Amino acid sequence: MDSELAMAGRIDLRRRVRVADARYGEVVLAGFVQDIRVLKNIAFIVLRDISGVAQIVFKRGSIPDELFEKVCSIPRESVVAVQGFMVESSIAKLGREVIPVEFEVLSEASSPIPIEFLDSSVETSIGRRLDYRFLDLRNPAVSAIFKVQSVITGLLHEFFRSRGFIEVHTPKIVAEATESGASVFPVDYFGRRAYLAQSPQFYKQMLMASGFEKVYEIGPVFRAEPHHTPRHLCEYTSIDFEVSYIESYHDVMDVVEDMIVYVADRIGGICGREFDILGVKPPRIVKGLPRITVREAYKMVESRGYKPTYMEDLDTRGERVFSKAVEEEYGCKAAFLIEFPWRSESRPFYVMRKRDEPDWAYSFDLIWMGLEVTTGGQREHRYDLLRSQCIEKGYNPDNFSFYLEFFKYGVPPHGGSGTGLERLTMRIVGLDNIREAVLLPRDPERVKP
Repeated sequence: MDSELAMAGRIDLRRRVRVADARYGEVVLAGFVQDIRVLKNIAFIVLRDISGVAQIVFKRGSIPDELFEKVCSIPRESVVAVQGFMVESSIAKLGREVIPVEFEVLSEASSPIPIEFLDSSVETSIGRRLDYRFLDLRNPAVSAIFKVQSVITGLLHEFFRSRGFIEVHTPKIVAEATESGASVFPVDYFGRRAYLAQSPQFYKQMLMASGFEKVYEIGPVFRAEPHHTPRHLCEYTSIDFEVSYIESYHDVMDVVEDMIVYVADRIGGICGREFDILGVKPPRIVKGLPRITVREAYKMVESRGYKPTYMEDLDTRGERVFSKAVEEEYGCKAAFLIEFPWRSESRPFYVMRKRDEPDWAYSFDLIWMGLEVTTGGQREHRYDLLRSQCIEKGYNPDNFSFYLEFFKYGVPPHGGSGTGLERLTMRIVGLDNIREAVLLPRDPERVKP
């Protein structure tokens, strides 16, 4: 668009305010052209920024005809700035409008737009939306998810710091797999084989051996798992913590429960506008979540027509049936599933086994409306037992020498957990596909944008 479209000199963007903060009187606004409506001698531009929308009114006669025609032809989603006066309007849907004094096109959009992200009557596949994620994120209902997610992470930091946890940052390039060598991404590290970290697990435990007592980290982890489901990713953000001097893994579950309740109690009051945009209510989680053994869960799902595989974790369908059973029997949407079979492939060698029933482990998952959100447990802190468990699980202890070394010199009883930020977001804002809760998802098919 020609620079002559500006009604006067260049607008000073340092004076810009967001739409939601604009008051009556002189204002400078800037944002995207969401819509243009022309009614003979009047043109309305709906300007959108991150905080909301404002209507700008152009009247033929108050500006030259040629300029009026150019305003009417600005492509949707162009970036514009306006300096003018915010006034009340009994006619405008928003109750107020901007009478422009100066107007400038900062960046003209190409046309047509490759995806429709504001018209709810037009369905666009998640794949195509992700191809044009930068446009998809302009949708207030999409950006609202990440505004909520930002608040979630802020509340998590508040929670852990208020409990005396130390924030740490562990390596994401590691020499050894944390859990299973089959689900790691190898990298060439100056001619040596290294891996992208599946978890900060070993380093959290190292810090327990170092006497830090309470640590947490919110950071990326990587899983080379060829899953094509609405709940799996190859890269996600994990909320991890580890704590020393525990009596049992129930102490760890207490922290997880308090963490979830802390976020759920506060998120609605901070993100009310975002929940309104999304059309959902903030979740309600009350302390005292049920803690149900896997053995009891087998009976619960079997009584409802689903046959679980004994001595294995519940699969996706089993978790859904379990959640429905919990809601029916306990009246809540979330519960801890505890005492997993130690030999299950999903239970790592470092989890502590029950003293009186070694086939079962002090391990837990938090299942929230059919989705595993958190996994954790008590760790084995005694060197001899830990080494023998490593062998019993089929691993060569020499491959975990740096990790096992921690336990030769005294380590407190400890435990911890990992919670997927994206899965937590899914449950808080009511999403069905985890890719909706990631800015730029990484799955087996997608490595760009």
